[in-house]
Amino acid sequence: MSRLMNVASGPYAPPVPARELTAVSADGARLHIEVHGPDSAPPVVLAHGWACSTAFWAAQIRELAVDHRVIAYDQRGHGRSPASPDCGTDALADDLEAVLKATLAPGEKAVIAGHSMGGMTVMAAADRPALCEHAGAVLLCSTGASRLVAESTVIPIRAGKLRTWLTRRILGSRAPLGPVTPIARAILKYGTMGPGSAPHMVEACARIVHACPRKVRYAWSQVLDLLDLDHRIRELTVPTAVVVGTADRLTPPVHAHSLAAALPKGLGVTELPGLGHMTPIEAPELVTGRIRELVTTYTRAAAYPQVKEGA
Repeated sequence: MSRLMNVASGPYAPPVPARELTAVSADGARLHIEVHGPDSAPPVVLAHGWACSTAFWAAQIRELAVDHRVIAYDQRGHGRSPASPDCGTDALADDLEAVLKATLAPGEKAVIAGHSMGGMTVMAAADRPALCEHAGAVLLCSTGASRLVAESTVIPIRAGKLRTWLTRRILGSRAPLGPVTPIARAILKYGTMGPGSAPHMVEACARIVHACPRKVRYAWSQVLDLLDLDHRIRELTVPTAVVVGTADRLTPPVHAHSLAAALPKGLGVTELPGLGHMTPIEAPELVTGRIRELVTTYTRAAAYPQVKEGA
């Protein structure tokens, strides 16, 4: 399991959950789950990305838990979920199914938000019975379905074989990240955040990413390198909104627009000028607000329909 190095104060300090539980995935992998907010409130499920943890959603959890039941879980090998030898998109889909079954009542609808690999998790599970049963709407943040290495602009040269090779070597590095130093913060900011990101945002991201075990980071980098979920996009048949930063080097806006064009019930793309890959941390109010809108429109309204006049 990772060493937990989250910031201890400020908007990105992880809130204390109302309760914690463990879900068991199809292959026996154990998944750490946190539940925040009132049990009777509309549910929101949060799936974090590569090398992150539930701490990544701290700002969203803090705001939404006032009047939502917020369910956040650590992907296998991340945060408090033990590593597993099975890494792949099927495992991600299995894990999300296990979380939904463990936390939601039969037929209960939730808004499911996924960032980066978390968004890929939702796409991988698009045809799974649990997602079809429980997803009222989806938010995909800073994510893509395929060609992640080829489209990345982390290396600022023309697209082609050289850039792809260099990007693959960097993102798939086995090197330990080490302590969070000024140089480490600068590198992480360049690769994953917009140029205007505030120091406290960079610090929060750096602590989360550096807490991810080296072997876990490498194993999942290989999965992302070979990712191809294009065939799953059209199977995600619930209302789905897409958010992306215009300065995202890991999943540039080309991915967001490809997703939006292929989604059966796409709600369009929200581009965030000057922001990078870590949109829930870089634009916490906007991402939280988008989740609230989806809850109000697609899950709260369905659960509590308005009584028509004269009924």
